[in-house]
Amino acid sequence: MIRTTVIGLGAMGAGMAANLHQAGLLAAAWNRTPERGRAAAERFGFRYTEHLQAAVQAADLIITSVSADEDLLEITRRIAPLLQAGNVVVDTSTVAIQTAHKAAELYGAHGVHFLDAPVSGGREGAEQGKLVMMVGGEAEVLRQVMPALEAISRKVVHMGPVGSGQATKAVNQIMVAGINHAVTEALAFGRHQGLDMDKVIEAVSSGAAANWFLEHRGRSMCDGRFEPGFRVALHHKDLRICQEMLAADALRLPMIEMTLVNYQRLMDAGHGDEDISALFRLKKDLFDKG
Repeated sequence: MIRTTVIGLGAMGAGMAANLHQAGLLAAAWNRTPERGRAAAERFGFRYTEHLQAAVQAADLIITSVSADEDLLEITRRIAPLLQAGNVVVDTSTVAIQTAHKAAELYGAHGVHFLDAPVSGGREGAEQGKLVMMVGGEAEVLRQVMPALEAISRKVVHMGPVGSGQATKAVNQIMVAGINHAVTEALAFGRHQGLDMDKVIEAVSSGAAANWFLEHRGRSMCDGRFEPGFRVALHHKDLRICQEMLAADALRLPMIEMTLVNYQRLMDAGHGDEDISALFRLKKDLFDKG
């Protein structure tokens, strides 16, 4: 049995901790904001650990899940000295490739193995144990921790050395931006045509344009509901990482630039904590103001 601790009990980490608990693999769970951590533990039925040292030293595998690069490096600097050589850290955050390399360096100085393993699937995927993991690091280390990762994922793909996971996640986030634009714009068009949008979604979801986002967000966005599965502000942060990756080669992608502008408009209007399907707000305005 791989004793596993989850550090970071937000929308993604809480779901992962819950599935590890159900599989009998959760050794401890800790969050930088204790109140949020205790609330997650109460909701999902696992035990919350009050002290970081006790949490990490209870496990062989540490899974980290935080929102930003600075958060990951802060946690890494706190955790690394507490671990034993041979322990494994799997980070599921979405950060810059350079940040993943720095984390690997900090852990490596203590003989700790590091895998960068960003995930896709949103809050639902985390809670249902159906995440997709894109992993960078040593293949043998990944093989050792697979029993724990299989408890939280439906697919785990080894992409190459450390940093490869984050590069693959960047591909994912650009593609998500394009899908978001396509679905929100098309449904706003259908609404403008006076169609029954439930029937539109039923029909289109069965054809060549079928996709996860349409199926899981189509009806809620048409109803004006944008409960967060993946927050606008987080996708904005991820696309800024993609933008910086491209800037290193003096390149830009129109999809990224357009999405960043639209997300900034949503955030300025107070919608940064809504689901990215809130882009529908801007798309329907194109017709409402026409």
